[in-house]
Amino acid sequence: MANKGKQQSSGRPSAPAKGAAPVKRRRPSPAVYRRRRQVVFGALLLVIALIVAGVVGLSGALGGNPEPQAVSTADASTAPTPGTTPTGSAAPSPSASPVCDLNLMTVAAKTDKPAYGPEEKPLLTMTITNGGTAPCEVNVGTSQMEYLLMSGSDRIFSSKDCQAGGEDLIKTIQPGKSETANFPWQRNRTLEGCASIAATPGAGGAYYTFEARLGNKASPKVAFQLN
Repeated sequence: MANKGKQQSSGRPSAPAKGAAPVKRRRPSPAVYRRRRQVVFGALLLVIALIVAGVVGLSGALGGNPEPQAVSTADASTAPTPGTTPTGSAAPSPSASPVCDLNLMTVAAKTDKPAYGPEEKPLLTMTITNGGTAPCEVNVGTSQMEYLLMSGSDRIFSSKDCQAGGEDLIKTIQPGKSETANFPWQRNRTLEGCASIAATPGAGGAYYTFEARLGNKASPKVAFQLN
């Protein structure tokens, strides 16, 4: 080969030839130095600010205030001093709790059917309702209840006539709620004091009225028919 005898280059830069003038490097201008100092100074300020912010956040966390505090939007000149009561207006008093009004207790009467066949026995229902705004304790026992049946002016039946002994039963009725009691009438007649009577209520389409009573409260009368 033609280049076989030539020495291969090592790839290293050749040293400057002896006697050659050295290359002079240009020193940065003063403006460049100032810009470098400003950059370094700005970075130093940023580091200091981050350190201060971290210390403040740590002290707040150690101070036991994990949640933000409410801030009043009132004018600082009129805001009351902590620990004092504002003057010029009285503090609102809590509203009084509703009180049970027994006058708002109502009694209603109902039969399960408007008319009954010869072998059917009417089911009489008494409903006590609290029409007030507060719970009421009411005696709904048999000592207070009466189921009264009339035919015109003729007194046909009363659940109290032959009652052996009434019992008290106190129940709390919530506002708008009711208690209900049922009484199956055996189609018999009674007299006050449970005196003996052989007569039975008439049939053949006779009309009767049912009135429910609880203590001194009475329901409107409800009519029904016995066939």
